[in-house]
Amino acid sequence: MFDNPAFDGHERVLAFNDAASGLRAFIAIHSTALGPAGGGCRLWRYADGEAALSDALRLSRGMSYKNALAGVPMGGGKAVILGPVPDERRAGVFAAFGRAVDSLSGTYVTAEDVGVSPADLERVAASTPYVSGIVVRNGVGGNPAPFTARGVCVGIEAAASFALGRSGLDGVRVAIQGLGGVGMNLAGALHARGAALVVADLAPVRIEEACDRYGAAPAGVEEILTADADILAPCALGGIITEDVARRMRATVVAGGANNQIADAAAGRALFERGITYAPDYVINAGGIILVSAEYFGATDLGGIEDRIDAIGPRTSRILETARMTGTPSGVVADQMAREVLAGARVDA
Repeated sequence: MFDNPAFDGHERVLAFNDAASGLRAFIAIHSTALGPAGGGCRLWRYADGEAALSDALRLSRGMSYKNALAGVPMGGGKAVILGPVPDERRAGVFAAFGRAVDSLSGTYVTAEDVGVSPADLERVAASTPYVSGIVVRNGVGGNPAPFTARGVCVGIEAAASFALGRSGLDGVRVAIQGLGGVGMNLAGALHARGAALVVADLAPVRIEEACDRYGAAPAGVEEILTADADILAPCALGGIITEDVARRMRATVVAGGANNQIADAAAGRALFERGITYAPDYVINAGGIILVSAEYFGATDLGGIEDRIDAIGPRTSRILETARMTGTPSGVVADQMAREVLAGARVDA
C-alpha cells in the first residue's frame, strides 16, 4: 500500500471483509487535522482490489483538500465498497458497513456517494451514528446532490467570467457528462441561467429527461468530451480527462461535479499548455459536504449554509487569478492552498 502512487501520508487505511454479508470494503482516512474524517461511501464494480484501494486513497485526499478550502470542520476520508452487490445481499452489506464505520469510533463519518442510495444510508445509520446526509431539519440535511450542484454552478459562473469574459451564462454552451443527482440538478440550474446544454449519460431515460425539460442536445458519453462547447462539466466518475482528451477537447473551460476529473499530471499539463481553464473539482463541488457537515454538527441555518456554498464562486475566482499571475496550473495552486490550511491546523493542535 505504501508504494501505491495514490498514498499520501494517510493516517489510516482499513480493509473490511465480512464473509456473512459479502461486504468487501476499504475505508481510507487521509487526515483528521481539522476534525473527524468526512467523506462519502462509493459502491462500484472495480477491476480488482488494487483499483478500489487506489480510488479510496485518491478520493480521501481530495476530501481533505475539499474540506480545508471550504472551511468545513472535518478532515478527509472515503469508503469504497467492491461491487457488484446482489439485491438480496444489499441490506446485509450496508448493515455490515455500518458496523465497520462504527468500529472507528467517530474518526470517520460516512455519507452518500456514487452507487449508494438514501435507503442504503438508512441501513448504515441503524448500526452507527457516524453517518450524515439522511435527516432533514429546517431544510438542512438529506440528499446533498442539489447543494453540490449549486456550488458547481457558481463555480462555473466564476470560470466563465474568468475565461470567457462573460457576466452570465446566457447562451454559453455547456456539455454535461453524467446526469445523476448532481448532473441533473446542475442541468436545471444552468438552464435557468440561459445556458445551452449538451448532455450524455449511460441511461437513455436520463438523457430523454434532460432533453425534454431543459432543451438539451444529446451526445455519447465519450463523444461529449470533445464536443463543440464552451464549458465541459464532468459529473460522473473521475479520471476522464486523459492527456489524449485534453489535447483534443474543444471546450475552453473544464468545471464539473465529478471528483478527480484529471487522470494524471500529464493531462493536467496538457490542459495548462493549451490555455484551457480548469476549475479544480474539489473546490467547486464542495456544496454537498458543506451541507453534510452542517447536518452532522446540528446546524440548521439554511441561509448561512447557502451563503457558504455561494462563496465557492469568489474562491474559484481567486484560485484562477492566482494561477494566471504565477503561471501555475490552477490545480497546483488549489493543492498548495489546501496543504497550507492543513499544516496550520496541525501546528495549532
